[in-house]
Amino acid sequence: MKSRQRGITLLGMIFIAILLGIDLLIAFKAFGPYREYFSLKRIVQVVAEESGGDISEGEVRDKFSRRANIDSVDHVIKPNELVLRKTGGRYAIEAAYTRKVPLVSNISLSFDFKISSQK
Repeated sequence: MKSRQRGITLLGMIFIAILLGIDLLIAFKAFGPYREYFSLKRIVQVVAEESGGDISEGEVRDKFSRRANIDSVDHVIKPNELVLRKTGGRYAIEAAYTRKVPLVSNISLSFDFKISSQK
């Protein structure tokens, strides 16, 4: 009775390693834009909650700018790119932006994000 060997070949192992490497590269490159997105989302929600009363649009933009500067995400969205609407005594804040991340050579990842203070 002959026994037949089973398992993965060296070529198969190299192929799987290449696929895993590409997946890890994309995951590491995508981490930064998503970290920025969640920071900006939290900032927009906090600023919108604090915007009650007689506060002007300029003060809302200034609050956003200061918080974005503290979290080091002030390069992603500028305060003048925010869309502000006053609803129910508070401001509803929205913003949309695209983040382009270079992957390899002339290949890039493009992320489209939309942030809103409304849930």
